[in-house]
Amino acid sequence: MTSADASDARDRDTEGRARNARPRDGLGRPLPYGAQGVPRQPEGVVRTPDQTVAEAQGLLDAGRPFHAHEVFEDAWKAGPEDERTLWRGLAQLAVGLTHAARGNDVGGARLLRRGAGALREWVVGRGEDRPYGMDLPGLARWAERLAERVERGAGPVDAVAEAPRLGRRVA
Repeated sequence: MTSADASDARDRDTEGRARNARPRDGLGRPLPYGAQGVPRQPEGVVRTPDQTVAEAQGLLDAGRPFHAHEVFEDAWKAGPEDERTLWRGLAQLAVGLTHAARGNDVGGARLLRRGAGALREWVVGRGEDRPYGMDLPGLARWAERLAERVERGAGPVDAVAEAPRLGRRVA
């Protein structure tokens, strides 16, 4: 088997990076080839911060936190260096919710706490707690409360019911 054949068999591009062509469900779990998955988020899309927040909120509201994490990851990678902590933290919150909804209590809680810490770091470093209309202290509190619940073994969470509101006080 040539290296090109091995790349094709493993869903890799010519540089060996994952192409992610396999269909996925709303929580980003791989489905069998040929199964009907949810629409994928295109990677590497450059959006304005307001577009990022709006698109991610729509995905969170639809119970698709894995896909919201990909939107935040685009902003993290393509945005200005001084905003990377903000977008990384939001991506971590979304993927933390993903893991919690999948029943991965340890990973979910860890990522929710890591994301909350990044948002707090942003606020302390900037003195700005509502960039792009988002309530960062409220989001950090939401993440900490959810992390505590999943650590207590509350079981898989409902990604729709637990989705945070990015643009208003989340208490």
